[in-house]
Amino acid sequence: MGRHPPGARTPPPHVWRRRVTPQTVRRPPEGLLGKLYLPRGADAAASAMTTYGVPLLVLAATGSAAWTGLAFALQWLPRIGAFTVAGTLVDRHGTSRVFRVASLARALLTLSVAAALTLVDVRTTTAAVTVLLLAAIIGVLTEFSYVAAETAGGQASRTARGDAHRVQSALITIDQTATLAGPAVAGLLIEHAGPAAMLSTLAAFSLLAAAFGPRHATAPDETGSPKRGLASGWATLRTLPALAWLVGGLVISNGAVALLQAAVPVIVITELDHSSADAGLIWSAAAVTSLLAVTASRRAIDRFGLWPVGAAAGTAVAGATLAVAQADTYRGYLLLIAVLMAGEGGLTVVLRTVRSHLIPADAFGSTLAVTVLLLLLPYPAAGLLVAALPAAQLGHTVTAAALLQAVGLVVAFARLRRLPLTPA
Repeated sequence: MGRHPPGARTPPPHVWRRRVTPQTVRRPPEGLLGKLYLPRGADAAASAMTTYGVPLLVLAATGSAAWTGLAFALQWLPRIGAFTVAGTLVDRHGTSRVFRVASLARALLTLSVAAALTLVDVRTTTAAVTVLLLAAIIGVLTEFSYVAAETAGGQASRTARGDAHRVQSALITIDQTATLAGPAVAGLLIEHAGPAAMLSTLAAFSLLAAAFGPRHATAPDETGSPKRGLASGWATLRTLPALAWLVGGLVISNGAVALLQAAVPVIVITELDHSSADAGLIWSAAAVTSLLAVTASRRAIDRFGLWPVGAAAGTAVAGATLAVAQADTYRGYLLLIAVLMAGEGGLTVVLRTVRSHLIPADAFGSTLAVTVLLLLLPYPAAGLLVAALPAAQLGHTVTAAALLQAVGLVVAFARLRRLPLTPA
């Protein structure tokens, strides 16, 4: 378990602070557009519309902060459950099969719910319960496709070797482009065309994802030899202290980010008296700055190394979250969340680069599942918290989460500065 796979590149102990010179940069593998990037883009678009559109659907149907928080929690709780088996299935059956089946099932389910919503009044309990059930089931399917896509991306990064952070930044750019369009499109469709139109669009992206691939995929395991399951993934993570500390800091950080994602639609629509489209626009605008940050982070890692870039991104995230907790205008939320998500973009480049460097190939799916499972834990908790608290108390709760986030990131990056980036 502690051995790096034969032929894989072993990073030097101080990659955290290593500059990438022109001599160390290799060209990324050819042909990734059709094999990896196109299916990843279609899946990311469907995922973004799910994440931001489903709570907006429930808020439009009920007008209730509690129901909206419950929808957010129900969307994320099954995702956590899905990770108990997603990594194992990807290791066992291969990325392509898992990705295609999950995407196709999501498309068929979403089309069925879209058809059902044309037969009932959207502002009814029946419609709200239907969407809540959709949130729970579609959350599972989305995470199966996500684990499969991430595993294919990890394989591409290992092939790229010294350019792993470039492949990962391309994948993050795809994700952030989807995040840029997804919330705004979902909000506009709900407001002007209705819930059925939004769900039909989501289904169309899912069908595209199923049709495209990915074809840059790991092969199914026929021998039963690869390490599989959460137990082996957790054991692998424990042998990688740099990755473990980074994930630990980001789990705490995600608590504040998740709380904002769950609370902002309620605050914008009920407290600031803006529309669903305006709520979606906040996250779409934030995705623009995140895209710019991903590009800047890639170049900064080439020049300065991983640790300085990660520390700077963490500082931006913590400062922006503390500031947004005090905001009381729509413009304030718009600008500060944009800064926050720019920092998140930088942290994501660092996390994915470290993850692709360190996790052994034969345990990648299960270890990836463990890391993403840990990073997702704050999301259902945030939804339940928003459902339980009065809307007037959300600002104080965000402040407390922001303080915890700042402490968590400081401790994590202080520890990382002294750790080598070496594989298991």
